[in-house]
Amino acid sequence: MASRTARSDEANEKQDLRIRVLGEPVDTYPAVPPEVARGTIRRITVVGEPILHRPCRRITEFGTPELAALIDDMFATMYGAEGVGLAANQIDVDAALFVYDCTDEDGVRHVGHLANPELDEADPAERRLVKGDEGCLSVPGAYMEVARLEHAAVRGQDCTGAPLRLAGTGYFARCLQHETDHLHGGLYLDRLSSRGRKKALKEMEERAEEIFARRTEVAETLGK
Repeated sequence: MASRTARSDEANEKQDLRIRVLGEPVDTYPAVPPEVARGTIRRITVVGEPILHRPCRRITEFGTPELAALIDDMFATMYGAEGVGLAANQIDVDAALFVYDCTDEDGVRHVGHLANPELDEADPAERRLVKGDEGCLSVPGAYMEVARLEHAAVRGQDCTGAPLRLAGTGYFARCLQHETDHLHGGLYLDRLSSRGRKKALKEMEERAEEIFARRTEVAETLGK
């Protein structure tokens, strides 16, 4: 998911505003996740490539060096593209896995990964859609207004295979829904009208060269 400035309300003094890593609060955490230094930046797939338009295979082997290396590469690629979320099929890997580094509506930072994600069904009485700008690293340069659930919860597994549930509000909720869509073969473009989709693709065409050049610059600053 492409980065966009998220709204942050003044926090209640009683709120725990610590960074969440895999859903758990931590007292300290580096500005750049350690996975970025270990990982290799890979090419990001773009809309139209088949792997983006079909469901990804579930991960069945956990705790392997290959899975750890994939997570590292996904973090490096996400940071190189200045994104807040990235799914495995966006680096041409057929695996139900995404990584994220995103803030919620209170400015709390959430960092981690999730394998085999499935969105919890929202209680109809509490279900509320909000519209907001949304972009995608696989649709470089285009931002469109998309309606998403105000609050989202996703269940899956961490890299060891342990059950993991992530929940969030605001931009983080949008990120969780966006990345889960990716792994089910969907793009945010699929949620737009025909006119909106054409507009987004036109914006991508106009800005792609600029975005790719920027990614090269950022990769160099990361030493990649």
